[in-house]
Amino acid sequence: RREPLALINLKKKNEETGEEELASRLDHCKAKATRHIFLIRHSQYNLDGRADKDRTLTPLGREQAELTGRRLASLGLKFDQIVHSSMTRATETTEIISKYLPGVKKISTDLLREGAPIEPDPPVSHWKPEAVQYYEDGARIEAAFRNFIHRADAKQEEDSYEIFVCHANVIRYIVCRALQFPPEGWLRMSLNNGSITHLVIRPNGRVALRTLGDTGFMPPDKITRT
Repeated sequence: RREPLALINLKKKNEETGEEELASRLDHCKAKATRHIFLIRHSQYNLDGRADKDRTLTPLGREQAELTGRRLASLGLKFDQIVHSSMTRATETTEIISKYLPGVKKISTDLLREGAPIEPDPPVSHWKPEAVQYYEDGARIEAAFRNFIHRADAKQEEDSYEIFVCHANVIRYIVCRALQFPPEGWLRMSLNNGSITHLVIRPNGRVALRTLGDTGFMPPDKITRT
């Protein structure tokens, strides 16, 4: 619903000026800027924690976040914001990364919390959440996709660079949806902790995947997927 034709009321078209006015109105609704979306998976965390507040980053996880922060800073980009999941491991990862990006505002959201986006096809034997989880989490994660992954607003003049710190399931689902791949295939991808996935959204709505789960900036002994 961000295609220019979807943003104007064709019924109000002036019959006298016709095509000229329509072209002018369409041009006014067209995006001009490119959005760069950096999806960061949280760092390694304590799997033994029962509640979310107990699932804090491990010492290695904190090291991973430091490495990710340095990598993002080294890109030399002017980041506009960091949007992060409200879960503890994502929040802690964000706090460490943000040290390397001073002045970039941070926004917490429940939409990006981990969950079961859609039943994978083919099914897997090692991961079988309750069916109700797909209905509860799936709608929320789809809402996150629609809310955050779209072409730039027509009023945006310059290209933007945004960071989203969240979870493997959420990132994999978003990548499938953004590339118009069957979302049921999300579980076929694997993402390391602290990895960087880079999506580019052009003004015409086309999406390109620059990197998927990049951790080439980490020493091999620091790489995990837990």
